[in-house]
Amino acid sequence: MTGLRRYFPILDWGRSYSRGLLIDDLMAAVIVTIMLIPQSLAYALLAGLPPEVGLYASILPLVAYALFGTSRALAVGPVAVVSLMTATAVGRIAQTGTPEYLTAALTLAFISGLFLIILGLFRAGFLANFLSHPVISGFITASGIIIAASQLKHIFGIPASGHNLLEIALSLAEHLKSLNVFTVAVGVSATLFLFWVRKGLKPLLMRVGIGERLAGQLAKAGPIGAVALSILAVLVFGLGERGVAIVGDIPTGLPPLTLPHFDMDLWSSLVGSAVLISIIGFVESVSVAQTLAAKRRQRIDADQELIGLGAANVAAGVSGGYPVTGGFARSVVNFDAGARTPAAGAFTAVGICLAALFLTPLLYHLPKATLAATIIVAVLSLVDFRMLGQTWRYSKSDFLAMLATILGTLGFGVEVGVVLGVGLSILLFLYRTSRPHCAIVGQVPGTEHFRNVNRHQVLTSKELVTLRIDESLYFANARFLEDRIYELVAAQPEIRHVVLMCPAVNDIDASALESLEAINHLLKDARVKFHLSEVKGPVMDRLKRSRFLDDLTGEVFLSQFDAMQALAPELAEMAARSLKNRENEATRKRSGFDPSI
Repeated sequence: MTGLRRYFPILDWGRSYSRGLLIDDLMAAVIVTIMLIPQSLAYALLAGLPPEVGLYASILPLVAYALFGTSRALAVGPVAVVSLMTATAVGRIAQTGTPEYLTAALTLAFISGLFLIILGLFRAGFLANFLSHPVISGFITASGIIIAASQLKHIFGIPASGHNLLEIALSLAEHLKSLNVFTVAVGVSATLFLFWVRKGLKPLLMRVGIGERLAGQLAKAGPIGAVALSILAVLVFGLGERGVAIVGDIPTGLPPLTLPHFDMDLWSSLVGSAVLISIIGFVESVSVAQTLAAKRRQRIDADQELIGLGAANVAAGVSGGYPVTGGFARSVVNFDAGARTPAAGAFTAVGICLAALFLTPLLYHLPKATLAATIIVAVLSLVDFRMLGQTWRYSKSDFLAMLATILGTLGFGVEVGVVLGVGLSILLFLYRTSRPHCAIVGQVPGTEHFRNVNRHQVLTSKELVTLRIDESLYFANARFLEDRIYELVAAQPEIRHVVLMCPAVNDIDASALESLEAINHLLKDARVKFHLSEVKGPVMDRLKRSRFLDDLTGEVFLSQFDAMQALAPELAEMAARSLKNRENEATRKRSGFDPSI
């Protein structure tokens, strides 16, 4: 039973499900459903898919996540960044609006789901760590700009295309002369209204006597108001006949049963994009889930989250949807609305089902400009240029990775941008760790502590040098350590002992072991003994499996203080006297004795 609960978390939280939890989950589901209907339609538009596909991607995937996911508040469904990546990936294979385009999109969801499930079964969630926070932040910022720019064609009522900012800008400029003023009026009005709803509606509702929580929840339903008002405007003023593009007929009914296309050429074309979508979606989703779980002192199992998101994407692939993941804004609304278990997602799916069955005819006159406004307002909240300044002040290398991701995404598209950012992050990591911080240390007088000779007043010996290495030793920095020690010995002919202090060394790979053996051999020829101190247990276990310790000319000391006492007794004596003086001084202060009296 424990093993089943590992893969079916519903067996855990479902046992204690109560009427109180049911009421909380139902209330949250109503609010998220109201928010998700216009979002689903809008994000399907962004992905280049019919609007009903957004609804389909918000039904069965939510049920699948409720069965397999571990987050009590994560709201799964279409999101802006994944929708853009879907459009980019599928747009290379098929023409927008064709059956082949839809087939490729649901196949992409199916491949992404399989990949996530495989990662989860092999507990390989650590792979997502290769996407550093600066890279993710830069990617989301650049993607937000591209998404907003790509929706301007719907705001202006003109045709435009492009996969990067320059292509989109040139295409918009080329067609700007044919903009439709009525479409612009609808799009700009909807955009301004939605921006006002985000900031101004809640205070207004509170001023008229509505409670803060209810006012906040009503404000989150602002997009529904924009949808209703814009539909009314189209009907009253006949805007459909004046060139304003509308959604048109949305098929009524439940999601169809679909099967991905098992064509190897198609799969080979989509697998790279599926991997990127899966990893980016997982990182975004699990970061949101962990943040919300921490507020309630709950726990998220990252490996099971891979399975939960994988199941959601497989469900999207077999029910006419496209790739999905956990959305930030939607999850926060779900959390604030009081969702207590993943069942809230399943209830949301029921709400979307009802909308697909009964509400789609009401959306016939919905302007596409309103959906574009919904997307623009949502994604511009993701754009954060302040992170550039903060990252620059803290870490220049992380800033370069973030900037490369932003410029790469804006200039070459989403996939190139994220690959460039990840690649540069790995290269910068290798460069930093290939030249690790290391310091010559000495004993702080009156203590058993050892610190950098360039930062502290410390005791040192001419015949003994201690080098503290602040990084694990591996192939990229092994030669650096050799050169550093050779340089020290060459500069100080009186040295008789070299101690490598290893408190930060968590691993020594085969290349680094060879370097340690070479150092030991060279120092032996120079009549200098080579010692180690403060070696961690796992590292020591590996060294014992080699011949290095047998050939070592010196010793392995438990602490650097032990090494100092054994190799430089005169220095140890000075340190002991200093320590004794400090203890006597402390005793006098505690007793109140003043020798000057």
